[in-house]
Amino acid sequence: MQQDITVQELLRLHQERELTLVDVRSPGEFKEFTIPGSLNIPLFDDRERAEIGTTYKQISIEEAKQRGLEIVSAKLPAFIREFQALGPNKAVFCWRGGMRSRTSATLLSLMGIRAYRLTGGIRAYRQWVVQTLESFELKPKVVVIAGHTGTGKSLILNKLAERGYPVLDLEQMAGHRGSIFGQIGLVPNNQKTFESLLVHELLRYQDRPFVLMEAESRRIGRVVMPGFLAEAKTSGIPIRIEVPLEERIQHIVQEYRPEEHADACLAAFRQIHRRLHTPVAAQIEQHLLNHEFEEAAGLLLEYYYDPRYEHAEESYTTEPIRLRVRHADEAVQRIEQELKRLF
Repeated sequence: MQQDITVQELLRLHQERELTLVDVRSPGEFKEFTIPGSLNIPLFDDRERAEIGTTYKQISIEEAKQRGLEIVSAKLPAFIREFQALGPNKAVFCWRGGMRSRTSATLLSLMGIRAYRLTGGIRAYRQWVVQTLESFELKPKVVVIAGHTGTGKSLILNKLAERGYPVLDLEQMAGHRGSIFGQIGLVPNNQKTFESLLVHELLRYQDRPFVLMEAESRRIGRVVMPGFLAEAKTSGIPIRIEVPLEERIQHIVQEYRPEEHADACLAAFRQIHRRLHTPVAAQIEQHLLNHEFEEAAGLLLEYYYDPRYEHAEESYTTEPIRLRVRHADEAVQRIEQELKRLF
């Protein structure tokens, strides 16, 4: 049996009844943007989708439908088996809630498999994300974890999240660490994916007294955080973590694994080397070429990142709470103490 449902109904069922969401678009479309937590069981692969699209435009709609039927018929048994392996509650969607999701839901229904179909497809979901963010009023107070590059802010937030604290991990949502080196070893997300991940986390924590986030600039790699969140960060409660330089250097080397990404590190550095004094830039580049990554990191912190951070800290409206610690675990303990005092 097939039943059409709205975005709001789908998200409610997904949260309350562990509804399995299935994106039946091509793998390329799925990779570009989907509803978080969805599986991809494509009706057509990327090549088949392109072929049908070309047939639709250059020959006729009827010919495109006929070719689509031929492709689906050949893969139907495997397609059905994938759905049979899922739980009892399923929902399918495509781009606009059109032919692919309707065909999928109909075929499943004929095999006795119940599946909801998202009205309007992922386009309707995207409209819901945009509209929700445009009208969003953040209720929790923002607590901003700040500190020089290499302080381990993301690690600290992850440890706090593991302990049940409400954390907005913007770098994880962006797939980027925020600096010129931030993409190394990661796969950056686009704006659509970032906003989709963000809106669900915001709704999740809307009734909490506070939410934790890192002191990010508004642009994080390829994405930009919403204006209301940037304003909430600026007017939030900053907690500045101060860690010894050697600990910061070790953390950078452990997190970025430059020995595995030496070429990427060198390429990233060459994008900023003109912003440094020529002798220092030459020295850093030589360290990178020699795989002397700790030495390169130390000079980058001293001559590039630390001066920039001091300037950025001036944007906060509240004097930061300063916590001088030796490592991330001590920072977590001290932050917990501050949160209990504040809230």
